[in-house]
Amino acid sequence: MEADREAAPDERPSRRTAKVADVRRHGQPPGLKDRRNEEHWAGRIYMRSLSPYFAWAALRVGFSPNQLTYMMIVSGVLAGFVVSLPATGTAALWTALGGAVLIQLYLLLDCVDGEVARYLRRTSVGGVYLDRIGHYLSEVALLTGLGFAAQGDWTTGGYVELGLLAALGAALIKAETDNVVVARAKSGLPADPTGGDRALRPRSTRIALARQAASMLKFHRIIGAVELSLLILAAAALDVVLGTDTPAAMRVLAVVVAVVAVLQTLLHLVSILASRRLN
Repeated sequence: MEADREAAPDERPSRRTAKVADVRRHGQPPGLKDRRNEEHWAGRIYMRSLSPYFAWAALRVGFSPNQLTYMMIVSGVLAGFVVSLPATGTAALWTALGGAVLIQLYLLLDCVDGEVARYLRRTSVGGVYLDRIGHYLSEVALLTGLGFAAQGDWTTGGYVELGLLAALGAALIKAETDNVVVARAKSGLPADPTGGDRALRPRSTRIALARQAASMLKFHRIIGAVELSLLILAAAALDVVLGTDTPAAMRVLAVVVAVVAVLQTLLHLVSILASRRLN
């Protein structure tokens, strides 16, 4: 009965008879890869080409969209834990590689859960909420893991505090964005402001130019889970090459990430307050 309901409106095959082409057609709406503000560059370049195969497998096995989202969250949080494991030299390189692989799995599941939800017509507010929570937890976990990796052990210290500071910044940046929708809803306004991209631009010319310059440099991306996992891997590899007694490259990365997180938190807040998003 459930399969019949799924196939009725547009005659899409049931989840057990679907093909990869069906998943692409019904799970990836037109223009999905062109959503610059929502679709990650890795999704556009390669992950959206791979994800339909895994979405097809998930449909066949019987996973629900929310189950896939929970697996996404576990992968992201586990990546932070693996990165934080006390290790030195080549062992630290393996933990960094494990974290990077888990983040790729996290990104894959982030694509797959949405494709399965759209195929089954089970998109929901609850699913969107759970997805957002997953991104919060995963980025916070990875940044915290970086702090412990830079410290070199599961002990308190300055680098652990830098990791926690960066994690707080990443969470606040997401909260600043999400609270635009909350503030508009509480004021009786639609979620998206009128004016499209114009509403996102600051009204001040100087702030607009500063925002454009920061966007071109893309320094804010280093606190994103995918980019950060690759930087952690690169830092671990550099530490192996340098052969130092302490994870010097990892510590430099922790400092840079903390500084970027603090600056981005402030700049993002100013950008929102100076734009038309709250009008």
